[in-house]
Amino acid sequence: MKKLFQQRTVKFLIGGGVAAALNVLLISVMIDQLRFNTPVLRNVANAVSIELSLLFGFFIYRIWVWPGGSWTIREVLWRQLPLYHVSAGVAVAIRILILFPLLDWLRVNPQVNTLVGVLLSAVFNYVISDRLVFRTRTQSDLYYPEGLAPALERKSDLNRTQTPFVDNEQPLTLSIVIPAYNEEGCIAQTIQSITYLLDQKQIAYDILVVNDNSRDRTEGILQQLRAENSKVNYINNYYPNGFGFAVRCGLETFQGDAVVIVMADCSDAPEDIVGYYYKLHEGYDCVLGSRFTKGGKVVDYPTHKLIVNRLANLFIQILFGLKFNDTTNAFKCYRRGVIEGVSPLLSHHFNLTVEIPLKAIARGYSYTTIPITWRNRTTGVSKLKLKEMGSRYLFIVLYVLLEKLLSRGDYARQNYQPIIRKQNQQFASKTDNS
Repeated sequence: MKKLFQQRTVKFLIGGGVAAALNVLLISVMIDQLRFNTPVLRNVANAVSIELSLLFGFFIYRIWVWPGGSWTIREVLWRQLPLYHVSAGVAVAIRILILFPLLDWLRVNPQVNTLVGVLLSAVFNYVISDRLVFRTRTQSDLYYPEGLAPALERKSDLNRTQTPFVDNEQPLTLSIVIPAYNEEGCIAQTIQSITYLLDQKQIAYDILVVNDNSRDRTEGILQQLRAENSKVNYINNYYPNGFGFAVRCGLETFQGDAVVIVMADCSDAPEDIVGYYYKLHEGYDCVLGSRFTKGGKVVDYPTHKLIVNRLANLFIQILFGLKFNDTTNAFKCYRRGVIEGVSPLLSHHFNLTVEIPLKAIARGYSYTTIPITWRNRTTGVSKLKLKEMGSRYLFIVLYVLLEKLLSRGDYARQNYQPIIRKQNQQFASKTDNS
């Protein structure tokens, strides 16, 4: 219990609870005892009790949760207190104006909606307080809002969370996993554009298409492509239908040292696969592409999906304190050890695109980012339905957040070099035996 109450997040929740209790007590006293019982006076009582409870909470956080730092009048009155009020106000505004309507639109139970709103408001308030209000920051440690980071960075490589372990390893074999459901109009073009470029660059690769029980000519086309190129193979999804299940099937079956998840609809640029491959050889565990950083590009992105995408990614950035701003995109690259390290995967649908990178980041795998290009499909129909997926994305994000905050590092990446070498040796041994 003593260790539990030493945790900053626990102290924050206790301090917030005490401040909220004070708010209720003050407004009750002012209305019941001091007779603030007209509509105008009740509003005054509400405003005064909120402000006093905010000030009380501020000093609890300043003294108990984030002790130390400067206590100068300039620092407290002109920086910390205004920022703290803005943080609390923005958290409430996001809850009322964005979270509640969004979850209501997704038909989430009102009680659950309120609970999630309170929780996420508290998380938002904590992150802002920790990063902007109470922590003494230096110029080199600035946290830029999403839209400013590309303009302020000189390099396109925006985020290196750890110094990677650089090994003089042999060239990696790259597996391309492509989930496909009714993609007869584009699957051949997708595969042929990838094979042409990787052969040209002399990169060792194999392509594994997971046919998600397509009802059109997709499987027949895959059979023909496999006959023409020995590096192309396909399997039928042995799980129930669904994007997440199809990707999981491929991640359990691929044979390479690393894997790239590629969409079947020609939306991902083959040139970016090459960029991923070269970045892996710098020693990173993961290479995460971003369409919304300097050098990145999107073509014909539906406006409503773009707005939801940016809001969702900003929400994830704030929760996890990331500079990386494109978590929801599936097109990313991982070493084999990362896929093993984030298993078992839970997602059945497109929320898998969030589960894998967030787990990898939360568990301490090294990663870097590069700008990538995305083009909207020109044939077929998109399988992503925003209204169906909202609550599933939220579940996975909160699940990984709870792991990060409460697991005390039980699932974190440890002893990078020996583990990776052992995994590589075991995989090489299995390959030789087969």
